[in-house]
Amino acid sequence: MMGMGDGSCPFEFNFDPATFKVGDTVSYRVTGSLSDFPFVGTLIEVGEDYVVIGGDPASAASRMRGTRESRPLVEEAEALR
Repeated sequence: MMGMGDGSCPFEFNFDPATFKVGDTVSYRVTGSLSDFPFVGTLIEVGEDYVVIGGDPASAASRMRGTRESRPLVEEAEALR
């Protein structure tokens, strides 16, 4: 059937916040009405206790600040601006 593939995920995620580096692909969560959905982004900046995630690394408008944990948490207001 079309689209079935081998069932593997097309992304390779880094879930280890101790090894986060710029360019890593992460799965992140969003608070509020979007909390039931998983999101994918690229780390643009890695701080001591935060990360900056971009849905489109080339677009400054798509940058969101999140927590530095295995699946970073982004506030809904950050994600929707």
